[in-house]
This record gives sequence, C-alpha cells and structure tokens, in this order.
Amino acid sequence: MKILFVSLGCDKNLVDTEMMLALLEEKGYSFTDDEQEAEAVIVNTCCFIGDAKEESINTLLEFADRKQAGGLKALIVCGCLGQRYREEVQKEIPEVDAIVGTNAISDIVNALEEVLNGKSQNHFRDLALPPVAGRPQSLTTGGHFAYLKIAEGCDKHCTYCIIPKVRGGYRSIPMETLEEQARDLAGKGVKELILVAQETTLYGVDLYGRKELPELLRRLAKISGIYWIRILYCYPEEITEELMDVMAEEPKVCHYLDIPIQHASDSILRKMGRRTDQASLRAIIERLRERIPDICLRTTLISGFPGETQEDFEELYRFVNEMEFDRLGVFPYSQEEDTPAALMEEQIEEEVKASRRDELMELQQEIAFEKAEAMVGRVLMVMIEGKVADEDTYVARTYRDAPNVDGYLFLNSSANLMTGDLVKVLVTDANEYDLIGEIYHE
Repeated sequence: MKILFVSLGCDKNLVDTEMMLALLEEKGYSFTDDEQEAEAVIVNTCCFIGDAKEESINTLLEFADRKQAGGLKALIVCGCLGQRYREEVQKEIPEVDAIVGTNAISDIVNALEEVLNGKSQNHFRDLALPPVAGRPQSLTTGGHFAYLKIAEGCDKHCTYCIIPKVRGGYRSIPMETLEEQARDLAGKGVKELILVAQETTLYGVDLYGRKELPELLRRLAKISGIYWIRILYCYPEEITEELMDVMAEEPKVCHYLDIPIQHASDSILRKMGRRTDQASLRAIIERLRERIPDICLRTTLISGFPGETQEDFEELYRFVNEMEFDRLGVFPYSQEEDTPAALMEEQIEEEVKASRRDELMELQQEIAFEKAEAMVGRVLMVMIEGKVADEDTYVARTYRDAPNVDGYLFLNSSANLMTGDLVKVLVTDANEYDLIGEIYHE
C-alpha cells in the first residue's frame, strides 16, 4: 500500500510526522507524493491561527472528495486540528476514518491497520502523559539538518494561544533520550540540529527542577558529526546568563536566537498574558548583544491585538526601529475561539491589522537590507543547500539563516560541492535579504 503523508503547520508538527513515517516504514509501508497513486492519506493538521485552520480543513475536504469517489481506502487525521475539533471533524467530514491525537502519534500503525480491517477507531491519550519521544525520525528535510523536539506543550497560557489546550502542559523529553535521538540523526548524516519546542528555554524544569537547556547543549555538542546547533522559540524572560555563556563558549552552538516577543507596549503585553515588559526586553537584547556581539536575533510580532491603540502601535514601531532585529516576522492577530483574547472588547478591524503589519514589515525591510549590506567583507562558514541548475552557483545558509524562514547566501564557485558541505566563504555583495559570496582562500 502506498501512503501520501501531508504535514501542515510548524516544524514541531514536522517532527511528529517524521516519527510517524518511521513507524509506518518499519512495518513495510511505502510512500508517494503522487495523489493519484496514493491508496491512503494521512494529514497532520494545524489549527494555531485561522489561516492554518483553513488550510487544514481545505486539505481534508479535498481528500474527502477523492475518498468519496472511491480513490482512497483510508483517510486519517492527526495533529492539532484533529485533537481540538475531533467531534466536528467526524460530523462534518464523515469520510475521515480515524483521528489520532497529538499525544498518540505512536498509535499511527494501529490506527491505519484498524481502518483497513474495517474497525475505524480513534486514538487519543491524556495530554498530561509524557510526550512521545525517542522514536526514529524518517527525515524529510534533505538529510543534512533536522529538527529535534526537546519538549511538548506549554504552561504560559498567553491569552491569544490555544496550544496548551491541544498540546497539554509543558513536558520535557529526558536528556538521555534526546542524546540518543541526536546520535541517531548524526548517524544518518545530519550536521545541523535545530532545537524546537513551544518554548525551549524552560527545558528540564519539570524533570530536573531547573532550566537545563545549557547542559543539554553541552551534551549535544559532544556528538560526533554534529557541527551546528540552532535554538528556536526562546522566551526572552527565561534566557539565563548560563545559556549565554554556553552560546558564547561552545563553537557548535550557532550565535542565533529566535525570541518571539509579540509586542513592545506594556499594556498590550499585559493583555496578551506575556510575562515581560518593554524595559525587560530592552535589557535582555542589550545583554545578548553585549555577551555575544555577532548574535543574530529573530523575533515575531502580532499586529492588531484587541485594544491595540494607535499609540500602542507607534510604540511598537519605535521599538522595532531602535532594536534593529536581524530577522522579524509580523502576523495579524487571529481571533481564536476558546481563548481569552477572543472575548476581549475592542477587536481590531482586519484592514487595520493588515495595514499595521505592512508598516512594520516595510520598516523591517529597510533594517534587513542594511544588515545584509553590513555583512559584505566578512568571512563566514556556510552550509550548502543545493546548486542552481545550469550555473556555477550554490545556495547556502550562514549561521544567521534558519531553514525555510530566513535568507540565503549564493556562492559563486565551480568547485564540486555537496548538500550539507561546510565551506568558508567571503561575502562579496548583498542583494536585499540575501548575500553573495565566493570561497575564501586563506
């Protein structure tokens, strides 16, 4: 039987997909990217914001039509949308044969086989249980980098976010398990580990009674074959001096941090349920740049949160202008049911949300272009991502570039390079967000 697996949403969801693929592969199932030859479809869904929910529903409806026409033997739903809306999915899309909850991904083989044997059965587990971990991953990222999920769930309960309700409270994955998983990934050729969780900075608090991300980084850095370790989703208020020390001292840890701050107006931060204020944000950003001068800082913001006045927005705009983040994304506020923010008064019109997002992104574009220009003349280690067809040009990433979200460096060279190779490059030019370079000869 050939299975088409569709993974939607974030990189944390992708890790779940890769684990499910490995489990099915172990049982002899094969996979296809061709919808027409697929006999079964498994969709790992997302429902974090409205657009993601809409994409998940449309994908399910598309395959429901195909199943109704007799083209599929099984249609299975996994992930956040299935966890959150299982009753609605079963009622509105009866073509769905089974739903696998976010903490039950290890049941995917059983779920599929039950459907094929005519015993449609849904699989859900208590969200307070330890997360599924330690499973092999069938890599979908090209093999030279991989996401390593170090924890599941979240305890922050920001007023706009549904994640704790669909993923449960914060549960760290034991350090030994992560080391074993990282060694397995290194054995498959992975050179860059990208640590992900709803929040990476609190890693270990539930298991060990303290923040153990620094210790985890030290252990992962000892694994042969791993050259870069990148950290995403660091809540600013949880960043410690010890974490900065490890980043500054351990060569394998990229000088790159993703710190989603969401806003800079104290009144909006309070309404969001965030546990920080603008003064604290300024202090941690200043300290990071002082301790690690070449650090690349990425953040995300929400425009048009309920009650955001023009004054709040202008304060955010000034903050972005002054902080000059290296990377920044802005998302219009999405009114998600079952969240406190959805019930707040003073909801902002969609046009205003979009307009404010556009203003911020125009400002950030100027900052990003200037930052790129400032890289000219620097010598950087880059990781090869691929080659431009019929040209002596390679696509690469620097330590400043996370896959699929940041820019690239285009390397002009006739050398015979392979995806995953690490090469020292002199930056010779900048083209908007991207850099241009040549191999550096010492």
